[in-house]
Amino acid sequence: MPRPVRLLAPGAAAALSLVLAALALGHPVRGAAKCAIFPPDNSWNQRVDNLPVAPNSSAIVASIGLDRYLHPDFGSGTYDGRPIGIPYVTVSKRQKKVPVSFDYAVESDRGPYPIPRDAPIEGGRSGDGDRHVIVVDRDRCRLYELFAAYPVDGGKRWRAGSGAIWSLRSNRLRPRNWTSADAAGLPILPGLARYEDVKRGEIDHALRFTAPRTRRAFIYPARHYASNLTDPDLPPMGLRVRLKASFDVSGFPRQARVVLRALQQYGMILADNGSPWYVSGTPSSGWNNDDLHSLQKVTGRNFEVVENKGGP
Repeated sequence: MPRPVRLLAPGAAAALSLVLAALALGHPVRGAAKCAIFPPDNSWNQRVDNLPVAPNSSAIVASIGLDRYLHPDFGSGTYDGRPIGIPYVTVSKRQKKVPVSFDYAVESDRGPYPIPRDAPIEGGRSGDGDRHVIVVDRDRCRLYELFAAYPVDGGKRWRAGSGAIWSLRSNRLRPRNWTSADAAGLPILPGLARYEDVKRGEIDHALRFTAPRTRRAFIYPARHYASNLTDPDLPPMGLRVRLKASFDVSGFPRQARVVLRALQQYGMILADNGSPWYVSGTPSSGWNNDDLHSLQKVTGRNFEVVENKGGP
């Protein structure tokens, strides 16, 4: 005798459909199950393993550093007393929004921003680095990002260098020549290596990286530059590189291997000025720092620049 079909309550059915829709678009961030990080045709989510190598690939890679090694700028625990990586937090639509004042107000989204008083800050509350703050509204699937963020009056308001607001359901870019919370005018969250993806066994998006000297130029999907240098052998913001297919990743520990496979398939996008080949990720107690340190066996010689076809 066949079992009767058990129907879901209307509210539960609607919630399930939202989750399934998000999963069909890509893997959501932890804590925001119905929010995929941008549509599947977004640049961050596109594979580049079959695209041609850019004609000036060798010169640009050399300018970043042929013998400089890949550095995972994320991990577990702390370094010099500070958490390793760029954190984020998810909130509900009920999170109170607070005002933010900006140094670069002309190129920042005014807000207000739904920032909890205890929102994690890159480098910790007393950190003196980029101090990014990233918040995801899991109900509205909106992304809020700040650069050089400092709480004021215990978090009743904030001040920051710059800030940007994104819909995770849209491919809309920043206005041309506008920065974001990153020098390239790009969102940060989609370019982070996240432990939950590595645990699952696959990173299905490009990663964010930095270079010490960049060109006074940007290419799609970047919208902003942060340099006065015009040497054509220097990388523009938005540059996409990938790990060469000939590089053998089989001997690396599991966590490092997942990262390297992503770099072969999806590559990484130049998003900011900084140390050469520093690749970004979120802090997590799940990271095995010894595994990640093995990534330092990879050098600039193992990368190539992907030819940029532009965008819409």
